[in-house]
Amino acid sequence: MRTTDHRTPSPSPTPAPPDGGQLCAPYAEALLRHAGRDWLRLNVPGHAAAPGSDLAGLFGSRITALDFPPLLDGIDLGRDTPLDRALALAAEAWGARRTWFLTNGASQGNQIASMVAPALGRTLVVQRSVHSSVIDGLVLSGLDAVFVQPSVDPEQGIAHGVTAADVAEALERTPDAAAVYIVSPSYFGAVADVRAIADTAHAAGVPLIVDEAWGSHFGFHPGLPANALCAGADLATSSTHKLAGSLTQSAMLHLAEGPFADLLEPLVDRAFRLVQSTSASALLTASLDLARRRLVTAADATGGSIEAADRVRGAVRALGRFRLVSDGFHAFPDIVGADPLRIAIDTRAGGITGHEARRRLFRDHQIMVEVATDAAIVAVIGAGSIPDTDRFVEALHTLPSPLTTDPAGAGVGTAAAAAAAGMLRLPAPGATKLTAREAFLSPALVVAAEEAVGRISADTLAAYPPGIPNVLPGEVITAEAVRFLQRTAAAPNGHVRGALDLGVTRLRVVA
Repeated sequence: MRTTDHRTPSPSPTPAPPDGGQLCAPYAEALLRHAGRDWLRLNVPGHAAAPGSDLAGLFGSRITALDFPPLLDGIDLGRDTPLDRALALAAEAWGARRTWFLTNGASQGNQIASMVAPALGRTLVVQRSVHSSVIDGLVLSGLDAVFVQPSVDPEQGIAHGVTAADVAEALERTPDAAAVYIVSPSYFGAVADVRAIADTAHAAGVPLIVDEAWGSHFGFHPGLPANALCAGADLATSSTHKLAGSLTQSAMLHLAEGPFADLLEPLVDRAFRLVQSTSASALLTASLDLARRRLVTAADATGGSIEAADRVRGAVRALGRFRLVSDGFHAFPDIVGADPLRIAIDTRAGGITGHEARRRLFRDHQIMVEVATDAAIVAVIGAGSIPDTDRFVEALHTLPSPLTTDPAGAGVGTAAAAAAAGMLRLPAPGATKLTAREAFLSPALVVAAEEAVGRISADTLAAYPPGIPNVLPGEVITAEAVRFLQRTAAAPNGHVRGALDLGVTRLRVVA
């Protein structure tokens, strides 16, 4: 067990929440008052809130009027500002010692967390199925990494999480561990035993960092799992725009009050300033303030969202054509719960691939779902949102099966045909030869994909969705990975982040 004293003098405390408590939205309210004054705007942004601009014509004059730059007296400049009070309310709501508002998504939070870890050690113990932004953080930090392999559902071809025992084994062989980094919940809604993993990390003398991007709503209703901080995490990234209701690209980073807080707080604050835009969007920031207020004060609305998701699950079970992925979670020891606002449906059981189901729902029914794989689609319901669940269930069950051909000539296979074509399984990672930073910054060359097999990747390659890296900088590229990425890229709505071309026909390798 590490015995180093990580305590350093703490910076100035976060201001107390304002009078009126969680019913207030101090930053959003101050921004609205500011926009209501008769300004002659001779500063940036260049649209100057002109009422006749194309922006105002498309979005409405209220949007451009609220689009102010940072460093405004009475908004975010000075002491005990509305922004300070909004941050204090967010910290109180999530049970944090301190919270930072992010305007470059949860990816920014993951990069910050990775950048501060070198103060604690030289090697990050990382769940292999983390988001690609965590790997980007490894490139920025230069840390070594020891990867903990997640459980994989071979039928669905999806990765879940890791157990405390998996983490303990990795820590035992990593004497210079800086921190443990995991994901919970997963893209498919699987919740890890964060408490047990936190206890394991703390017993080894290191903090637990949780990418809780998909769990920003956790803890705000009795029907939801507890959030990561309440379960013992030391630092948690929260993608507030995903299910908590803020605008796209807005997120939060939460620091717990714990044994590593005194060391981490000033480091996180400095790293935040390093990667945060000096022109942070007032609209995104205000949306975070409003989303926090909504989560805290509208638990009944969140309950309605849970009931709506339960209705979909009940209908899917009753009709019997499709299966729910979460009904099989009990078979995996790393899963201790499920996010009720995530509805993962095994479409192959109903005779259609997930990619084709997503395409037809979008094209024929104007229904968008979050993600598709070969085997499944995932629908999400935001906390406080109550969609037309009957419309979704009806559209889902009108999807064609067995084999048919649409007017455009696209064939739709049965479940048996899909199985015969071969399940798109996750590729096993190649051997690690260099750190992510070493590989990323090394001299590199571009070669044909088939020539890249056996060579060291200089890039992160991640199949989207869900954005989990399949090849990391410093790893050997395998033939299996190349086939997986090319098939993903060829699928409807498929995309490979980091690829040099749409078909993944060329790869960048270390020279």
